[in-house]
Amino acid sequence: MKKKQTFHGSDLEKIEELYGIKKEDIIPFGGNVNPLGISPRLKESMAEHLDDISEYPDRDYKDLRNSLSRYLGIPAEDIIPGNGATELIGLTFQLLCPKNALLLTPTYSEYTREISLAGGSYKEYFLREENDFRPDLENLKAHLTADVDLFAFCNPNNPTSSALSADEIREILDHCRQNHIFVMVDETYVEFAPDIQKISAVSLVPDYPNLMVLRGTSKFYAAPGLRLGYGICSDFQFREKINAIKNPWTINTLAAVSAGAMFEDEEYIRRTRELISAERTRCLDLLSGCPHLKTYPAYGNFLLIRLLDGTTSFEMFEKCIRQGMMIRDCSSFEGLDGEYIRFCIQKKEENDRLLKMLTGN
Repeated sequence: MKKKQTFHGSDLEKIEELYGIKKEDIIPFGGNVNPLGISPRLKESMAEHLDDISEYPDRDYKDLRNSLSRYLGIPAEDIIPGNGATELIGLTFQLLCPKNALLLTPTYSEYTREISLAGGSYKEYFLREENDFRPDLENLKAHLTADVDLFAFCNPNNPTSSALSADEIREILDHCRQNHIFVMVDETYVEFAPDIQKISAVSLVPDYPNLMVLRGTSKFYAAPGLRLGYGICSDFQFREKINAIKNPWTINTLAAVSAGAMFEDEEYIRRTRELISAERTRCLDLLSGCPHLKTYPAYGNFLLIRLLDGTTSFEMFEKCIRQGMMIRDCSSFEGLDGEYIRFCIQKKEENDRLLKMLTGN
């Protein structure tokens, strides 16, 4: 029997080695990255500041935090820059060392890894397929008891693309504050949402010191190699403790001095949102009409699809990769019992190739 391989969305080198397909010829439907590439204004800014790499960055990242403050509409002092959201996930878990964390599952595997590395432990609250992978709030709150010390979730969630509303998050935060539970919300994909304000927790930060919101620039801004993320928290003592254990200069000089340009690139932001919104709607409409596929409401730049005709997720993965299209076989995600695949929105002509494969038309 052929051994099944598990691939991350960015494992193009592994694909190249195993399948003999040049990575340049692969459409990366598994990576969840903006198909427009990086912001033109970021390119210009990095070129202008290239000589700055001969200097150490400002360890307080004042200019970067001010740029993010204008972008988010929150005080600069509430922002903690990091080497990608991954560094801040690790620092948060290291600081809190949760003994009884609760995670919404299925979700990004880095949460469980970082909790384990911090010496903590966790339980999983499994999202149910029949509810379109959205939690029943009353049932969820019943699991957020006083012995839970951390509640972490991704919104929109990876890999389900489901999302909680800001009102629902506020209800959860009220409950968690009463039970002394710290809440971490990972908003890696929130900028792709149809209406960011309806699901983002950023506006709630001033009212809840038990809240940390994480964002990054890898997905919406197509800059995973820049390794830039940031956390938002109104609790001064929490921020001070994070900065005390955080290594200095974890953000490189080019990221520190150039990244602000992309947050001000309104044309790039508009084009991205229009492309993702139009193609997400079109793809869902086409796929939802196929009896052998099941779709779910999507708030991120990716769709979760269940295969209903007996094709396994790995078989579909291989079928696609041999045509130069890399989707995500979701069988490695805890809590996805069944045959699920995930793919991100690309440009229309690339989406058409995948849609033809999935629909059989």
